[in-house]
Amino acid sequence: MELAKKAIYRYHAENRNVTFGDYKFGPLFMRLCYELDLEESALELIKDQHLRGFFSDSTSFNILMDMLFIKGRYSSALEVLIEMKNQDVKFNKDTYVLAFAICYKLNSPESLKICTTLREEALIKGEVLSRRASCFAVALALNQNQVAKATSIFSQIMKPESVLCANLKILIHIKANMLKALIQILKDATEGNLSKFVKRPEFSEEVLAKAREKVKDVPALLARFDEIYEKLQISGQITTYTLDTLLCHTPGDRKSHMILLNKRTVSHRTCQPLNQSLWAE
Repeated sequence: MELAKKAIYRYHAENRNVTFGDYKFGPLFMRLCYELDLEESALELIKDQHLRGFFSDSTSFNILMDMLFIKGRYSSALEVLIEMKNQDVKFNKDTYVLAFAICYKLNSPESLKICTTLREEALIKGEVLSRRASCFAVALALNQNQVAKATSIFSQIMKPESVLCANLKILIHIKANMLKALIQILKDATEGNLSKFVKRPEFSEEVLAKAREKVKDVPALLARFDEIYEKLQISGQITTYTLDTLLCHTPGDRKSHMILLNKRTVSHRTCQPLNQSLWAE
């Protein structure tokens, strides 16, 4: 690793103003650190002012934030996020997911403020935030008892038809004391002539336990809830996954590798169209 560090410093000193097409060496080093569990070295170098410009891409920062997040080092991950912003590195879709996830895990008034600011700045710029990023923001707002904020963010989620959104919607109704509407949502989830090919909404056992706790002092609602719960259980619509597990689950990449390969039309090495580069070689 020391050899790699020396090579990076020398390379950056000698090639500070040289570009190699769209190729970046930062992500290569970060992936090495990722595979070798060297987050400390990665953190040290990405904050080193002498290497300013070497990690000029969002991918390098995203890899390091992901590495720190997985290891539960949320405060360090936030430092990387702040460093990324200070270096004026453009955020991409994955950056916002990581940023909001970090803020959600820190779960403090300060992290909610950071999340809110980043979200507002993104919307002003016309960025389209992913459903997953918005779900982290909703969950954080709920954890901080900011029900109005959570409701507002949730209402702006495009296509909220997912297990995660269904559970967040229940939590919003719990926090807002909208108990009759809560029961109706659960009742609707058990009804309807849905095709066996259409996936019914699923609810976390943890979330349903919170719902039951909320209605337990209202006998009529409690009786209806228990009846609906039994139907959900019979139809297999209750999952043992917690909300945190649903939030932090990493979805598989459904894109075809061939589609991704077809996107690159320029050689990283020669900066020429690939067909010309192949002829030249």
